[in-house]
Amino acid sequence: MENYTGFQRVKHVGAMTLAAVLLGGNIILSKVAADDGMTMRVMVAYRWIFATAFLAPIAIVVEWNKRPKLTWTVILQAFLSGLLGGSLFSILFYTSVILTSATFATAIYNLIPAMTFVIAVLLRFENLSFDKASGKAKVMGTMICIGGAMVLTLYKGLEVHMWPIKIDLLHHSNEATSHNKKLPGTFALGIVLAITSCICYSLWIVLLAKVSKNYPCYYSSTALMSLMGSIQSVIFALCFDRESAQWKLGWNRRLFVVVYLGTLGSGIVVILMTWCSQKRGPLFVSVFNPLILLFVALASSLLLDETLYLGSVLGGFFIIMGLYVVLWGKGKDMKASKFIISKEASQKNDLEAPQNQGGQLTGSAATIKQGMPE
Repeated sequence: MENYTGFQRVKHVGAMTLAAVLLGGNIILSKVAADDGMTMRVMVAYRWIFATAFLAPIAIVVEWNKRPKLTWTVILQAFLSGLLGGSLFSILFYTSVILTSATFATAIYNLIPAMTFVIAVLLRFENLSFDKASGKAKVMGTMICIGGAMVLTLYKGLEVHMWPIKIDLLHHSNEATSHNKKLPGTFALGIVLAITSCICYSLWIVLLAKVSKNYPCYYSSTALMSLMGSIQSVIFALCFDRESAQWKLGWNRRLFVVVYLGTLGSGIVVILMTWCSQKRGPLFVSVFNPLILLFVALASSLLLDETLYLGSVLGGFFIIMGLYVVLWGKGKDMKASKFIISKEASQKNDLEAPQNQGGQLTGSAATIKQGMPE
């Protein structure tokens, strides 16, 4: 295991904290764009367009001589990645943010590791292993996450006032209410959309293992996924939003939001998470997911005039607790697999050593024989 200095550890933590804040900014600004009358379909389309424009040059420069041949299998996997982890996930998730609240949707977002575990078990990519502590932890953590989601959904509770003053960034315009109006039953629809978006994202994480194996260039595969996501989301948005006014970007809040989502909220976040994943592993990256919920809860109550309820606090707490239990179980599995790999490598070296020595002795004997007179 690689040792890191205190300064290096601070850099890794700082990078992931910044990534969490930027991702939280995505959620807050999506509410601002919706308030300005922008539909989530158009916003998502612009997000992936700007993300592709940002990531493609980086992929070309960084992985110029590393990219393998682009096959039809890779293109199909990129299409599915763009759908599950890009266009479809984004449309479902950001619509759920509008129909529920920023804090609620972000709390549901933390169910993704538990859902990924369930899907991996159903697809037989992962075993339950009840006889191991790691297997029990993952099952228990998943159950805690589900319980937290039920509390979050069914229990409202008292209002929690966190700030003495509030800064409302929303203008509550008539145009916004016409496009994103909350009708009776829309909160329940928002819950369904939030959970469905998490299922899509979990399926994408499972698919990502195959994508990484067939096309092991992270920036190029991400840029390709963004390209597919932008094409899909533009086609989908044009089916519903054909008015030029919806697509028009001036020097206003809409332009700021979509540029932020595409560059800082997608491009920079990908770079930070990739760097930290390479240095400290994917588990280290996952541990910082609850920071997004903390930031969104604080920012939405201060900037969006959203009311925070006790049910959201308790549900979010249980979801985060379940998340860390699942991550602990995954961490134990990763340590066990590394130990097995190192043990097999050691045994292989031990078996090869006598053969090499035998080869050296045979070679030496041949040399001596050649030097002897006949």
